[in-house]
Amino acid sequence: MLRLLVTCVCAVAAATASAPEDAPLNLWSGVTVGLKSDDASVEKGAGEQYQFQADVNKLMDIIINSLYSKKEIFLRELISNGSDALDKVRFMSLTDSAVLGEGDTSKLEMKLIADKEAKTLTLIDRGCGMSKEDLINHLGTVAQSGTSSFIEAFQQGADVNLIGQFGVGFYSVYLVADNVAVHSKSNEDDKQWVWESTADSTFSVYEDKGEELGRGTKIVLTLKEDCLEFLEEERLKGLIKRYSEFINFPIYLYTTKEEEEEVPIEEGDEDDEEGEDEEDEEEGEDEEEDEEEIEDAEEEDDAPKTKKVKKTVSDWELVNDAKALWTRNPSDITDDEYKSFYQSLTKDVGEPLTHTHFSAEGEVEFKSILYIPKEAPYDLYNDYYKKQSNLKLYVRRVMITDEFDELLPRYLGFIKGVVDSDSLPLNVSREMLQQNKVLKVIGKKMTRKALAMIKALADADKKDDDDEDEDEGEVEEKEDEADEEEGKYEKFWKAFGKYIKMGLIEDAANRTRLAKLLRYATSKSGDKEISLEEYVANMKEEQKNIYYISGEDKESLLKSPSVEKLLAMDYEIIFMTDSVDEYTVQHLTEFEGKRLINASREGLKLEEGDKDKRREELYKDKFKPLTDYIKETLGKKVEKVMISKHLVSSPVVALSADYGWTAQMEKVMKSQAFSDQSKFEFMKSKRNFGINPRHPMIVELNSKIKDGSADEATKDSVLSLYLSAVVAAGYQLTPEDAVDFSTRVASIVSSSIGVAVDAPLEPEIEVQDDVVEEEEGEEEEEESQARAESAFERLFACNWQACALLAATARGESPIPEQTVSELREARIAKLASAGGWPEVGGVSEAILLSEVFSGCAGVGGEEEEAEGTCEDSWPGLEGAAVWLSAMTLGKYGEAGEGGGCARPARASAARGDEKRHVRVLEAVLGEVFEELEMIVVEAAGEDEEEEGEEGGEEEEE
Repeated sequence: MLRLLVTCVCAVAAATASAPEDAPLNLWSGVTVGLKSDDASVEKGAGEQYQFQADVNKLMDIIINSLYSKKEIFLRELISNGSDALDKVRFMSLTDSAVLGEGDTSKLEMKLIADKEAKTLTLIDRGCGMSKEDLINHLGTVAQSGTSSFIEAFQQGADVNLIGQFGVGFYSVYLVADNVAVHSKSNEDDKQWVWESTADSTFSVYEDKGEELGRGTKIVLTLKEDCLEFLEEERLKGLIKRYSEFINFPIYLYTTKEEEEEVPIEEGDEDDEEGEDEEDEEEGEDEEEDEEEIEDAEEEDDAPKTKKVKKTVSDWELVNDAKALWTRNPSDITDDEYKSFYQSLTKDVGEPLTHTHFSAEGEVEFKSILYIPKEAPYDLYNDYYKKQSNLKLYVRRVMITDEFDELLPRYLGFIKGVVDSDSLPLNVSREMLQQNKVLKVIGKKMTRKALAMIKALADADKKDDDDEDEDEGEVEEKEDEADEEEGKYEKFWKAFGKYIKMGLIEDAANRTRLAKLLRYATSKSGDKEISLEEYVANMKEEQKNIYYISGEDKESLLKSPSVEKLLAMDYEIIFMTDSVDEYTVQHLTEFEGKRLINASREGLKLEEGDKDKRREELYKDKFKPLTDYIKETLGKKVEKVMISKHLVSSPVVALSADYGWTAQMEKVMKSQAFSDQSKFEFMKSKRNFGINPRHPMIVELNSKIKDGSADEATKDSVLSLYLSAVVAAGYQLTPEDAVDFSTRVASIVSSSIGVAVDAPLEPEIEVQDDVVEEEEGEEEEEESQARAESAFERLFACNWQACALLAATARGESPIPEQTVSELREARIAKLASAGGWPEVGGVSEAILLSEVFSGCAGVGGEEEEAEGTCEDSWPGLEGAAVWLSAMTLGKYGEAGEGGGCARPARASAARGDEKRHVRVLEAVLGEVFEELEMIVVEAAGEDEEEEGEEGGEEEEE
């Protein structure tokens, strides 16, 4: 309107500029501005009166395609219309009970039928119905609301609680349907009529010769091809529960499902089953069939034979079983009902932490139930500025939307609940709210009710704490019961505390209320968190301000040099460890007349007398040389150097200026992913450097400055103190200072362990070059060969005792007791039998191998000298033994030597090439037997040596 008025003024000004100079100046000539007025006495223009004309096709196109944003809205509109029709019948029945009729006609309900084959969706209601004239007037006239006319017919001010307002909701059916047929029967008309249209500029009305309704309306929608999803049962259930769950009248959906049912088995079916069983169960199952038949025969007299079959069952299912709890009196509702309603509304399986149920009257009327969840959603803090869908808006129990944030501020977005009002300004599609005064009033009242609910939760928690202190001596059972109710506000604060802090920043009107909900840990609260009210109540008489400090955690802040003086004075200090606290405290400068003072800033407001002020002046004069020297040394690193009021035991402290960021705020701003640090350089406060005039280090440094004995070491000491103070205060060091600090720490560590800073480095440890893969392979082969040679050396060492023993064992002429040989043989045979039989190596059985090995020394025997010499000639070294075994494995045996001694192998190239493989195979197969034989040989040799020793001793005695 304002834009149009400005445009008119500009046009008039342009016209005036082009007028002759001598013409009288009248800017508003010919301009008439008409403003809205409620005064009926305003005179109308004398011109002729005309009615607006409309293109019906264009108007229908706008209603269908531009008025609604979602196709699913059509079902909400149809159910709302049906609810209005049922309400009308109920109102009329109050004065005339015959209006309801009898039987099914008297049931006030709605039914939905989805026919997938015919692609139709049918909605039936037992409402008032429409006559032929009603169909023509109400459905044939766009924006003609039958509900509005019905309300006007009632007495002024009567609450008929109907939904329809605009008279266009019905036409939303054309969002999903190509053709709509409305069958209706009214008590005022003896005939039943049909209204039918395809959303063009025409419609038809004719008498219905089909199924009689008795009373009410049946709407049949022939759905479009792209809207067949609305024939699915689950889709329809979801829409009804979303938009029309709390409609007063029951809504039934015709559903189909499969069920199992036991039916008796007929004789023909039984014979068929027996024949199938005989075909399926043939080999080896005759006996089992006979047993089953006998058992069935025994049970035949007790119970008839039945079988389970699946069949399709169709029935009416009630969809909207929930009741609109907010319409009832709160005193009549139990806690279990509130809990059940919360779970139904939010689909949350848990319980709410608390709730409030209220209604507002007067300028605006609405009813509401608000809940606080017990736990915060996992993604609550991911996006604070996104629209919440926790609050559902209803108009006369019909859900309008849950995507808005106009009624509750953003910082209360975690609250869930419903709002139902007849005063809300909706657009024609009933999907959006319009901004106006009524909306602001509702939002203001709801915000205060929500804050009052949270405050009541906090007060109840405080009362529980007081009762606990008074009743410490009660029975443990009572304490256990109280524990269940304790800590509700503590749970709330842990889950949603940051949202309350954001409220202090955003909501100036309710800042005082929100400040009372804050909870902080303090230097005296232990593990608990207390409110600002409790802090003020615990303040000392001489304390005038509230002191706090912000940082990472309570433990580090408690050790900060900035709070030493406050702790020494036994003042309580609030610890703000949340990142958002730095923003919050900027908007909360005082509480109940007490200023909030940051202990990490230079202006620590302490109550001082005249004596303290004179002492401070004396300290300034005494340490002026040192403060000037420090300022000169640090330069631009600090803004000023002063005598600090914060310190007791620490020598120095780094403080923030009164204006600008604290150390914690600098960390918060630097952690912002998309922040431009160059824009905030002016906010980075200059650091103030405070010294403790009573500390020995400071006194000594001051003395050196006064004596003129300050040197490079004095400068290093000042820089070291400054860097340590910056780190202790929580500031981040600049890259230059970080390198300097690291160098100084390294120097201190070096001097403490007696190592010179410039001591030369130790030479590097020499590492041998990596061995080439080929050399590694050769080493592995050499190692394998050594192992093989060691085995051969044990088994085939060319001495006459071993060869003779092996040969004698093969012929059965062993000098070893026959019992021992038998035990060895039986043990070996038993082991081989348990392993599945005699193994084969290269196609030759172990028995043959043993025989050939033993016969290899068959020529050895007789005298010692001959045996020893023959073995040496026949086996020249370990290589020959390995080649001999390889050849034997391949079945290539050599002939015996000329001396009749140990057999010399024929060196075949193939055998030599596979030497290592055959050595490993033979070692695995024959290893156990040869090791046992070797042990026997060693034992026999030991016995021979003992006998020889005894004989030698007897000869010496003789």
